[in-house]
Formats: sequence, C-alpha cells, structure tokens
Amino acid sequence: MPKSSNQKLKLPYLMKIMLEKTDENHGLTMQQILDELSRYGVAAERKSIYSDFEDMNLFGIDVICDRQGRDHLYHVVSRQFELAELKLLIDAVQSSKFITEKKSRQLINKVKTLASENEADELQRQVYVHGRIKTMNESIYYNVDDIHNAINSDRKIRFKYYKWSINKRLVARHGGDFFYVSPWALTWDDENYYMIALDDLSREIRHYRVDKMDQISIIDEKREGKKLFRDFDMAAYARMNFSMYQGEIKKVSIEFPDEMCGVFIDRFGKDISFVKSGSGRSRLKVDVAVSNQFFGWIMSLGPDVKITAPADVVTQVAKAASRFAANYRQG
Repeated sequence: MPKSSNQKLKLPYLMKIMLEKTDENHGLTMQQILDELSRYGVAAERKSIYSDFEDMNLFGIDVICDRQGRDHLYHVVSRQFELAELKLLIDAVQSSKFITEKKSRQLINKVKTLASENEADELQRQVYVHGRIKTMNESIYYNVDDIHNAINSDRKIRFKYYKWSINKRLVARHGGDFFYVSPWALTWDDENYYMIALDDLSREIRHYRVDKMDQISIIDEKREGKKLFRDFDMAAYARMNFSMYQGEIKKVSIEFPDEMCGVFIDRFGKDISFVKSGSGRSRLKVDVAVSNQFFGWIMSLGPDVKITAPADVVTQVAKAASRFAANYRQG
C-alpha cells in the first residue's frame, strides 16, 4: 500500500480518533478505524495499527479489544479524568458566580474535550449556565493571573476598586484613587473570589472581591506583612468573616437546641467544642467578626438560637433585631 503524505502523522491521528470516538462503552471495528484514518489522508494496514496500539499502551493510553458477536471492537479504557470527575469540574464552573456566562461556556467546552464524543454528549445534558447569577467582569481571569504573578514575584499591586450604584453602574471607591496592597492569598468564599492582602494605608489584613477590581498592575515594591501571614489561617479567616464582611473579632458564646449542632459544625468545622446548657440544649464559643451579616445569620436560625456572651455583643444583636423589627411595625 503506497504511503500518503500524512503517513508520519498516523500515530497522532490514531490517538485522536481513539480518544474522541471510543470509551469504556463505545468501540470501533478495525475497518472503522481505517476509515477514520483515511479521512485524515492516512493509509494504514491492520498489522501497523496493532503495533501502534502497543505504542499507545506504553504511552499510557490503554486500548483493549472486546468481541461483540462477530465484531472485534477496540476502545480506550483509561483516561486522565473519569467521567464523574469531569461532571464535578463542570458543576464547579457553572455554579461559580465569579465566572461569566460566556467564559463558563468556553471552559465547559474545553472540559468536554477531555471526554469521548459519546461522553461529551452526556456532559452536555447537565450544562445549565443561562440565567444563573454570574459576574459581568470578563477581565477577572487576567486579574487572578496578575495577582498570582505578584504573589510569586513577591511584589505589591495597585488597582481600582468598585461598587454598584443604584443605577446599576460600577463606581470607583475612594474617589477613583488606586488601592496599594501586598497580596498574599486568593480564596473562594460564599461563591465569590477574594484576594487577601495587607493594605498599605490601614496596615490591616483585608479582603477584596476580585471581580470588583480593575486596572491591576504589579509595582516594583517588595511585599510587606510576611510576619503577619506566616501563621495566617485562611480557613479560620473565612469562618470568622461572614460573607467576607469585616468586623471586630470577638469570642462569642452561642446557645442552641442539640438537634441544630450540624449547622454549627458545617459553619465552623468539627474542631469546635459543645458544652451542655440545660435539657436538650448546648452552647459553643467561637471567634467571629462581629457584623450585621453575622447577626443576620444568627437570626436566620430562629428564636431557639441566641448569643449569650459577651454582653456588648448581646446588646448589639438586640439593637439590630429591634431596628429590623421596626421596619415592619404597623402605624
């Protein structure tokens, strides 16, 4: 059989065909494989395909042959990602508020290339991006890359920070002045992406929504705050700052019915300690950033959950509840 001009690409094309068109549940006959190769302008003999399969197995792409009736079907049985893992990746992308709808579709289409065509069809059935709450900041991906580069190069960054106005426009904070910070970490909390940094002006550890940042640039100044962040616990920081709203950190005692213990384990982790506080009730002490968001969370748990200490926090939550109720009083 005469060799075609694409003969030197036979193995790459064969790998492409087997990865795209076969999986554990779908195979190709030898004739179908030869036909697929011919579409790429590659002529091949059966014996050479068997040899190529051996090379693919050595390369980590396992091809096996199953007999179905009179047919022998060849298919790839191992991949870098299992189908269940790809579904998890797609779920994460489509549920992430900080990824725009446009970028979500682009990323999902790329994830689907890691599966066979048949598996990609199965993945497509679980894609529900339209109508989800998504950020509108298309530059977030470049923001994340700039922040990582600054962290890796041990440099400060500057950026403008925005908030929504009543007319649904982003308005620059601080009169449009640049923020100067030393970035130390990125975290995903409450479906949003945050940068954790030492603020140059306040000299405090603060967090910033990445999708609200713009005009990021790395400046030629070494980062500060190394000692502060040496033992910094990102998980604890996220637990204390409800919805990433800052407030004074205080150790708060919370009393609740025993059957609600799971609510607090889910929020603060299994390392918390419960102490009995009467029949069918317990209490715990945790460090939290005292804020209206924390009070709102406590009140959302119902009247059987209450803050019992310290006294000043009890007073604050009582005043917050009173102000809230005043909005609904008649007359």
